[in-house]
Parts: sequence; structure tokens; C-alpha cells
Amino acid sequence: MSEEKPRQPKLPPTSALDNPSSAEFENWFEYPVRVQPHHTDYAGLVWHGSYIAWMEEARIECLRSIGIEFADLVTIGCDLPVVELLVRYHHSIQLGMAVLVKTRMAEVTGVRINWDYAIVSTDGQQLYVTAKVTLVALDRERGKIMRQLPPSFKDALAKISALNKN
Repeated sequence: MSEEKPRQPKLPPTSALDNPSSAEFENWFEYPVRVQPHHTDYAGLVWHGSYIAWMEEARIECLRSIGIEFADLVTIGCDLPVVELLVRYHHSIQLGMAVLVKTRMAEVTGVRINWDYAIVSTDGQQLYVTAKVTLVALDRERGKIMRQLPPSFKDALAKISALNKN
């Protein structure tokens, strides 16, 4: 009688999580980061949660670059919680290193907003992390998913979409 070994679950292959070439990251929003001691574990390597914080900072700055202030979304009663997160770690980043967090809005489907990320060396030659994040528009007052994006937000996201196609 042979016993089957349980298989390790694998992340689904996606364009953002595979090992893309640096040319694929042209026209993405760039957010520079220098690794500080509070970003690392005891061995001086970036702690996995730091990457997620950097990705959120990059997304917020990308939105700000097209005129969307997150505080304004909150004021009109819209929140954008993360409902899905896929991260692939390719290489470690060490204390003191400078890297670029690259992001782009991949698509908007109804009230779901998908973002792609890549964390790369400043010269673009080394890929450290790739990720995909899905957000949904949430009505803060009712605590329910919105039926549609607020018009001003939807219009601004169209700007990002147009930039990504160029």
C-alpha cells in the first residue's frame, strides 16, 4: 500500500507574479524606498509585512499623482479595503538597500480595482517581489460594498487606465 504525499498548494500563475522582464515595468508608477532598521527582522532582512506597507504607500502616492487624495475618498464615505492579496518573494532585500516599488492599476471591474506590483532594484536589474492586490469600494456608513464607484473617483481611475495603455 503506497501513501500519497499531500501536495503543497501553489499560487496560480499570473502575469504579475511570474518573473517578468524589466521592460514590462515601463510606464508603471515608481515609489522609492530605502530599507530602514524598523523594516527588517533580526537578521537585517526586510520583514514580509514591510513589503505590503510599501505597496500600500505606492498605491496611495500613485492615486495622489492623478489628483485622488485618500482622505477625500473617506470624506465622501468611500473606503477601499483589500479583499485579495497574492505575493511572490523572489529575492531578499537587506538593511540599507534602496529599491523601487512599481505599481499600476491593472483593471477596474465594477467596484473591484486590481493593482499589480513589482519591487525592483533602483537600476531595474533585480526583481525582489511581485504581487497583485484587489480592492473593493465600500460604503463606510453602511459597511457594505458599493454598487458603483463614486463618479469623480471613477473618472480619475480612467486617467490611470489610459496612462497604462500608452
